[in-house]
Amino acid sequence: MNKFIQSLPKVELHLHIEGTLEPELMLELAQRNSINIPFNSVEEIRDAYNFHNLQSFLDIYFQGADVLVHEQDFFDLTWAYLLRCQEDNVLHTEIFFDPQAHTERDILFDTVVNGIHRALNKGVSDLGITSKLIMCFLRHLDEESAFKTLTQAQEHKDKIIGVGLDSTEIGNPASKFERVFKQALEQGFLTVAHAGEEGPADNISEALSLLKITRIDHGVRCSEDASLVKQLVSERIPLTVCPLSNIKLKVFDRMEQHNIVTLLRQGVCVTINSDDPAYFGGYMTDNFVAVNNAHPMNKAEIAQFTFNAIEASFVSSSEQERLRQVTQQFVELHNRVL
Repeated sequence: MNKFIQSLPKVELHLHIEGTLEPELMLELAQRNSINIPFNSVEEIRDAYNFHNLQSFLDIYFQGADVLVHEQDFFDLTWAYLLRCQEDNVLHTEIFFDPQAHTERDILFDTVVNGIHRALNKGVSDLGITSKLIMCFLRHLDEESAFKTLTQAQEHKDKIIGVGLDSTEIGNPASKFERVFKQALEQGFLTVAHAGEEGPADNISEALSLLKITRIDHGVRCSEDASLVKQLVSERIPLTVCPLSNIKLKVFDRMEQHNIVTLLRQGVCVTINSDDPAYFGGYMTDNFVAVNNAHPMNKAEIAQFTFNAIEASFVSSSEQERLRQVTQQFVELHNRVL
C-alpha cells in the first residue's frame, strides 16, 4: 500500500511555507545573512524541534523565520518545498505565508511575496506543479496589524488568492477578525481560517458564521458536536487536516486515536496535509502513510483524500476536472496492474 500512496497524485491545501524551513537551510541562511541563531549545527536545530504544545512550537517557528531576509531567501525556501512536492507527486499546492512574521522584523511585504511568487512560477514552468498563495493573519496580533497587512496586499492581488487566520487559537477568537475578513471578502479575496485544532468545536462554528470562510483548516474537534459534523457533510465544507502535526502538538496522543478516517467514512470532505513539515517530521506521503498505518484503508478510501482536496481547492472547475482525471486514471491503472 505504501507504493500506491507514494505514487498517488496529491493536492496539498494546508502548508505554511515558513514551516518548510529545514535545519540545513536554516543554518545556511543564518550564515549567508549573518543572523545569530542559538544553534551551532543541524543536529542542535533538530533537537530543538521538540514541542509540548502549539505555543512552544510557535516560539521556535518564529525564531527560525528570522533567517529569512532577502527575496532570494524566500525563493530558496519555496523552491526547496516544491522539490519535495515533486518527490511526493503533489500536483497542486495552496500555500500559506505569514507576512506579519516578517514585516514585524522590518522585512518589506514585497520582498516576501515576490520571492515566494517567483518560485511558484518556476514550479509551474519547470515542475508542472500548480499553486495558489494565501496570506494569513497572525491571530495573536491585533486587528490593526491585520488591517495594515490587508492594505499591503492590495498591490499583490494578482499573486494572492485568499486570506487565512493562524497562530495561537486559544484566547484569540474569530470575532477579533470579523471586520478584517469582511473587508477582505469585499475586496475579492477567498477566506479560510484555522479552527478546532487546540480550541473547541464552537470555534469552528464561530469561524464559519463570522468569517464566512469556505473551508476549515484543521477542524478535527468538530467530532465534539454531532450537529456540526452533519453540517460539514451536508454543506460539503472541507477540513484541511494535518495528521502528523496533530500528533506532534498533542491534539491526539497517538495516530490510532486520530479521527480523520472516521470523518472520511462519515462523508466529511476531509483532506490530508503536512502543515509545517520541517518541524513535524513529514511531508505529504509521510502523512498519508502514517494515517494508513494506524487506520488501514483500501485504495479507494486513500484516493478519496485526493479527490476531496481537488474539490476543496481554489482552482477553476476545468482545472479541477483535469486533476480528477489524472487521479482517476492513476487509480484505474494501478488497479489493472495489480
